[in-house]
Amino acid sequence: MAPKLLRPTFLAAALLVLPLAACGSDYPLGAEQEAAAQQGSDLEGTLSGAGSSAQNAAMDAWRAEFSLLHPKAQIQYSPDGSGAGRTAFLAGAVEFAGSDAYLDEEEMERAKEVCGPGGAFNVPAYVSPIAVGFNLPGITELNMDAATIARIFKGEIDRWNDPAIADQNPDVDLPDLPISPVTRGDDSGTTENFTEYLHAVAPEAWTAEPSDAFPAEYVGENAQGNTGVVSMVTRTEGAVTYADDSAVGPPLGKVNLKVGDDYVPVSAEAAAKALDESEPAAGRPEGDLALELDRTTTAAGAYPLLLVSYHVYCTSYADAGKVELVKTFAEYVLSQEGQQAAAESAKNAPISERLSEMAIASVDRISVR
Repeated sequence: MAPKLLRPTFLAAALLVLPLAACGSDYPLGAEQEAAAQQGSDLEGTLSGAGSSAQNAAMDAWRAEFSLLHPKAQIQYSPDGSGAGRTAFLAGAVEFAGSDAYLDEEEMERAKEVCGPGGAFNVPAYVSPIAVGFNLPGITELNMDAATIARIFKGEIDRWNDPAIADQNPDVDLPDLPISPVTRGDDSGTTENFTEYLHAVAPEAWTAEPSDAFPAEYVGENAQGNTGVVSMVTRTEGAVTYADDSAVGPPLGKVNLKVGDDYVPVSAEAAAKALDESEPAAGRPEGDLALELDRTTTAAGAYPLLLVSYHVYCTSYADAGKVELVKTFAEYVLSQEGQQAAAESAKNAPISERLSEMAIASVDRISVR
């Protein structure tokens, strides 16, 4: 039987992430993975998933390493966005979803139609900060508070030398250049986390409710997926976007987020400190590890603009072979070996050993229906 959710104070400690793995791929395999690699694995079949584009770099690493351990098994994943992934999962088109937002109560009820009476469950698989990236040649970082970011993406601040930006960056020579916001055009868990942060921290500036669809009434261009928005901003001087930090690199600059009295640079370590402030989501079924993030934390060094991306699985599948494949893949992803493989590829923060154990215990409950 899977362990019950721990009390918030204990779970918060369990959510502390481990330091990022050193570069390279020489981390040790676990005992089961080592045996599979040395003796060969008979695991076979195809497992299909879809969803979060934020997870894509990590998923590529998971698929590559899993294929070495189990060469007869194939993992397919389409990074169409979290909303599309959940829709496909709830329609029975894929066997698992990657989502930057856990299934809500309505979706959990709908999951029973494809998963059986036990429905579905969510386990954290990928933790990463969301970067606000911009294209201003010669400028690699800017300080901003949540209200300024909100007003930029609403179109109320439309030039880079606006006093709201200049006052927070007195030592930066800001250009008199139009700001071009670029947002996600697809239903996106990254958008939901981004708008949730703005609504929680700057409710007067961002009155719209959090949503995986960016508000249509606000100005801006849009593109598909993290890669799409970053690519558009890279081609457009003066543009700005939000995306999983793993997708944002030179030549783009990044925003340092105002938390309390300080400006905190985006990093996996800073996201880990914000994650430490999280609690279990209320009213979830046994084995579901959905988390509520504290967006308004003022903890020193915390970066609360982050996403916890989940894997969503059925509690039961139609045949024993599929159950074995699902459980083996899910347990690899959630293992410390799988988490380090993702961190090396995506530069995200691995989940802690304790949270890994809790998630694997949830996966182990998957059965044949």
